[in-house]
Amino acid sequence: MAVTDSSFTSPRIRDSLAAIHQRTLELIVHGASLQDVLGALCDGIDALDPDVISSVLLADADGQHLWPAAGRRVPDDYKQLITPLPIGPAMGACGTAAFRKERVISSDIATDSLWSGPAEKYRRMALQHGLHTAWSVPIVSENGTLLGTFGLQHTKAHPVDGDELDLLEQAEHIALIAIERDRAQTALTEALAEVRKSEAELRTIVDMIPQLIAVLAPDGQALYVNQSTLEYTGLSPDQARGSEFRQRVFHQEDVERLRDERGSALERGEPFENEQRARRHDGQYRWFLIRYRPLRDDRGQVVRWYATATDIDERKRAEERIRNENLALREEIDRSSMFEEIVGSSMPLRRVLALVEKVAVTDSTVLITGETGSGKELIARAIHKKSRRAGRAFIRVNCAAIPSSLVASELFGHEKGAFTGALQRRLGRFESANGGTIFLDEIGDLPADTQIALLRVLQEREIERIGNSHSIPIDVRVLAATNQDLEEAVTAGTFRQDLYFRLDVFPIRVPSLRERAEDIPLLVEYLIERYATKAGKRIRKISKSTLRLFQAYDWPGNIRELQNVVERAVILCESDTFSIDETWLTRKSKLSTEPSIPIGTSLPQQQRVQAETERQMIEAALAATRGRVAGPRGAAAKLGIPRQTLDSKIAAFGIDRNRYKTR
Repeated sequence: MAVTDSSFTSPRIRDSLAAIHQRTLELIVHGASLQDVLGALCDGIDALDPDVISSVLLADADGQHLWPAAGRRVPDDYKQLITPLPIGPAMGACGTAAFRKERVISSDIATDSLWSGPAEKYRRMALQHGLHTAWSVPIVSENGTLLGTFGLQHTKAHPVDGDELDLLEQAEHIALIAIERDRAQTALTEALAEVRKSEAELRTIVDMIPQLIAVLAPDGQALYVNQSTLEYTGLSPDQARGSEFRQRVFHQEDVERLRDERGSALERGEPFENEQRARRHDGQYRWFLIRYRPLRDDRGQVVRWYATATDIDERKRAEERIRNENLALREEIDRSSMFEEIVGSSMPLRRVLALVEKVAVTDSTVLITGETGSGKELIARAIHKKSRRAGRAFIRVNCAAIPSSLVASELFGHEKGAFTGALQRRLGRFESANGGTIFLDEIGDLPADTQIALLRVLQEREIERIGNSHSIPIDVRVLAATNQDLEEAVTAGTFRQDLYFRLDVFPIRVPSLRERAEDIPLLVEYLIERYATKAGKRIRKISKSTLRLFQAYDWPGNIRELQNVVERAVILCESDTFSIDETWLTRKSKLSTEPSIPIGTSLPQQQRVQAETERQMIEAALAATRGRVAGPRGAAAKLGIPRQTLDSKIAAFGIDRNRYKTR
């Protein structure tokens, strides 16, 4: 392999090998079968070099033969020939390595004497398949028992260097862990089957297993723990029995957190598992994965529980580091992202913020509506920040960005094997948000079947992972947002009416930028300072014509569009005065599909009849546009008058345009 570009000595391949070893160890921790673990190890190494064939052979009980256990690339006829492979002093690389219990290197199979005599047929088969180099290392337990061999064969004849041998030793070490773990589990299973015959013998066997093991009564009280558990905890056998065992060993937070869940699982009598922190004899806590398996009598009644503990502390610490990094990143994003959408002092914005203050301290579900780019997510974040859940997670889900086939899995999680591709258990967004807030953006795009599931979550406050019929209680505050008209969606049959009523507990409508035009100067000033600082520029003034353009434009893209325009202008600005190109805000005129109602810019106010007619025309236009005044589809365009003129007439007549918004 030293002659190829993809040599195992390259940093890229070394990193890949480290990842292979990590994945293989994870399979071991998660209880994969020995065949799957060894197969994953060989597959990963084979993928690094197309000229390499790796294999694992396991020794039989009498130590006379080796049997193929893993190695997908080994040719079928070659595999058949070495099933089994005798162990001897001149039996190729693997047979000889097993015999000597030491590493064997065949730099050139064609000339190596280890492949002559009885091994000549293996030499011919290897050469027939273009294999010229082989090296093998025995897999030997701590007490010197031969367990098998790990071998590599290559299509090129070359001397093997020290780096390659180190990598071979690493792979052998992983295989040794997998085989010993499998043997330990096999020994435990066999021992449990004989528990009725000799409990004393069982305890002796269990004490020899390096894993932490406890035997529990049907109600979960500890009856017996093995020697490894006593050594880890520092407890005496008497202290490790009875109801006080959990309080003595496990972290109090975990005992309380899992009390109901563990009690329910024990009552069901089915295998289950959980993660807890166990106290070491020196007072330190480490995370363990605890697996519970029941032992039943002839009538099917649970007579014992067997609990095994696997140390997962490193994994949990890595997860904690990632969570802390993500939290820090979210805080940084909070500080630097588009909070300009909450900048301003206009009356529409003040009304929204007053609603935020009132609803934040409750746990009520909030439905936030508004146009795209108007700042619905920022309002949701403000509610979370001011709530009692501010110190917990804020999980955002864009319902429109998730394929409909994956929405349920994304929201509620799934169990391993629940569907094709579900290789391991995955927690959903609701579980990740437990204790905090979940923000369901674009809620109007939820598929119909997921709407039903979400309705149940809002009603029952519990979820079910896909592939698991057991309910999981959750404590999550739900905030939802949409730029759609959900009432129209209900009428059209695309959104469930009962779900709409569950979401619309406390509605908040975020005003568009054109509804809070008086905030534009402050927003522009804020954005200029932000982007000028980032670009290393100093802008002191804003041209009056630019401000007039900003305030005259109706900003269909809202804050997001304003941000883009300001950023572009700052980049192009070559003086200390901020200005923009007027063509950036030129709107294409759109022909109305409905005839406009002709009305003069100065409707007569003297005669009562004419005034009443004018009032009726304005109210009819507001009703037709659902209270919208500005924009190409607003009441002002419908009446054929400027928006400012219509605003003054609405004020003069005392018309409450908000009452038309909910019709």
